[in-house]
Amino acid sequence: MSDIIYTKVDEAPELASASFLPIIQKFAAAAGVSVGTKDISLAGRILATFPEHLSEAQRQSDDLADLGRLVKTADANVIKLPNISASVPQLVAAITELQAQGFALPDYPQSPKSDAEIEVRAKYDGIKGSAVNPVLREGNSDRRAAKAVKSFAQKNPHRMGDWTANSNTHVSAMSGGDFFSNEVSATLSEDTIAKIVLTTDKGDTVLKEGIAYPAGTVVDATFMSVAALKSFLASEIERTKAAGTLFSLHLKATMMKVSDPIIFGHAVRAFLAPVFETHGDAMRDLGVNPNSGLGDLLARVEGNAAIMADIEACMASRPPLYMVDSDKGITNLHVSSDVIIDASMPALIRAGGKGWGPDGKEADANCVIPDNSYAPIYDESIAFFKENGKLDPATAGTVQNVGLMAQKAEEYGSHPTTFEIPEAGTVKMILEDGTVLHSHVVEAGDIWRSASTRKAPIEDWVNLAISRQKAEGCEAIFWLNPERAHDAELIAYVKPILKAKGVADKFKIMAPREATRVSLETITKGENSIAVTGNVLRDYLTDLFPILELATSAKMLSIVKLMNGGGLFETGAGGSAPKHVQQLQEENHLRWDSLGEFCALGESLTFLADAKGNEKARVLGQAVDAATQGILDNGRSPSRKVGEPDNRDSHYWFARYWAEALAAQTDDGDLAAHFAPIAQALAAGEEKILAELAAVQGPAADLGGYYKTDGAKTAAVMRPSATLNAIIG
Repeated sequence: MSDIIYTKVDEAPELASASFLPIIQKFAAAAGVSVGTKDISLAGRILATFPEHLSEAQRQSDDLADLGRLVKTADANVIKLPNISASVPQLVAAITELQAQGFALPDYPQSPKSDAEIEVRAKYDGIKGSAVNPVLREGNSDRRAAKAVKSFAQKNPHRMGDWTANSNTHVSAMSGGDFFSNEVSATLSEDTIAKIVLTTDKGDTVLKEGIAYPAGTVVDATFMSVAALKSFLASEIERTKAAGTLFSLHLKATMMKVSDPIIFGHAVRAFLAPVFETHGDAMRDLGVNPNSGLGDLLARVEGNAAIMADIEACMASRPPLYMVDSDKGITNLHVSSDVIIDASMPALIRAGGKGWGPDGKEADANCVIPDNSYAPIYDESIAFFKENGKLDPATAGTVQNVGLMAQKAEEYGSHPTTFEIPEAGTVKMILEDGTVLHSHVVEAGDIWRSASTRKAPIEDWVNLAISRQKAEGCEAIFWLNPERAHDAELIAYVKPILKAKGVADKFKIMAPREATRVSLETITKGENSIAVTGNVLRDYLTDLFPILELATSAKMLSIVKLMNGGGLFETGAGGSAPKHVQQLQEENHLRWDSLGEFCALGESLTFLADAKGNEKARVLGQAVDAATQGILDNGRSPSRKVGEPDNRDSHYWFARYWAEALAAQTDDGDLAAHFAPIAQALAAGEEKILAELAAVQGPAADLGGYYKTDGAKTAAVMRPSATLNAIIG
């Protein structure tokens, strides 16, 4: 096994790797450090799942499973780039592309009927959504802005949209019948095996059995009433129209891959309710599934003039939709994975509460977040900025995050225990001794789910928070609501640990709404705060605050302290990656910023030095920090415009600054001597290298694919400087 594993992923981060990874491997080798790769891309995971359909040459190892085993050991040192958490449309598109490339994969069965189709569907469903993160995150999250990145953002503040007190932008969430209001929770006193049973007039149906829970596990159960959801959506559509704002739905259909696509489908159906009432049977015959989005629906009915006419009439009578791409007519409801709440809501808040409408103009929006569990953080943020005006990045402090996410904690681990209820009855979670732990009366179509959080990750999370607060010495808040069932169980863990460690006075425990207000007040004053949160809030807040503070969450330092001693170093978010790829394909310009990779690399090398006693790796890591600072100080990050420096240029400058720092350092003479001629060659070749990089921009770039690119073509696109390649090798 290599000393460091660099993950092979998708889209812009993977294209950037084609340029950056050879540089890393060249430099690391000088310190005796090997850097290997493991393929966790969507295409790679699909191919690994269906070896029986492929030739021997086409078969691919299950690298995700391999990494899943590795992260449970002390030897793990993994740099994880953002990968696609696939929605069904993305999954289908990837399958179609792979089939066109000669891989004899089965189609994705939208409505499986035979046992064979059911089996294929189950395999594909194991790939969609957030299939990667729960496997790799065998530790809790320490996420914050690197000092160099925060300093640069303060010295070079990004543009913020203006907020006004009379803005009509607001958040709408269900007042009852949602996951939040129906949640029950309990902490298990002993090891047990549970099953989930639906009892109806016809008898019992086992939805899931053999669920093993160790003692101390917090087990939650809840459901969303489909009747309440339908009523809420219909009401919000009418309210939005009356207010003259944009209708914008914000979900997380990638991570919540079972529940949120269903909720999304109800929104599509509600928005086109008259069309479904008139043409429901015909649309069903055409294969329409609202969960797949408005884009798929339009593609399936475009040949039916009557349906298309009624859709146009319905859309004209509805409020304008928040747009993903106004120029191309791609709406908020086109694809469930196009608008992901943790990226979409911060972007709207940063823009002064404005979203893009179908007319290509900015407008206020009704931000529809059906479940009320975490909607309050966005509602309170909007209220705060209406009262106080926009945040000033030049003077703002920072909100760090310590996140509970190990071992599939909380809602993000609920996929195998989430069900769309087929008929009315009672769902029960029954323990092996016959105890009914949780019970809910449900109707057909309701969405029931259970989630769990184990004792060891909770205790590790609290101790990590104590460590981070001691290191920073700033405000620290556990974002826990004592009136929420799950949070009350966590508080019962948190308080005794804080008391036993003698640090109870160093922490506050506050519900998310109140914690949002206090944290915004803190950073507005230029001070810092640590948000100690559960898994979903970790995801949401590590986009919300970085996007406000830094303009992006892709530049965050993200360290996962694996519970068995290893390290996982994540490189930021990849939400904008599809647009970056599109620009590269059209103009051969990649604006992806690898700053997150730079930060993760430095931490990985330092971790390796500590774990293995490799002092040369430490010198390399310190030089990475110097190179990162050089990128920021000298404005070497990629530009958004074709014809200007892009990702490949930034990698040249990073390699040069890294080599120069290694040549100049005095801790290791051998490394200094090794890198002196490399630094000299990179400096001497500056004019020629930059000219070679600039020369390729403008014409379209052929990658040989989107989900599975051609290696040789991608290398040619991403490493176009013969001079740089000769130096790096």
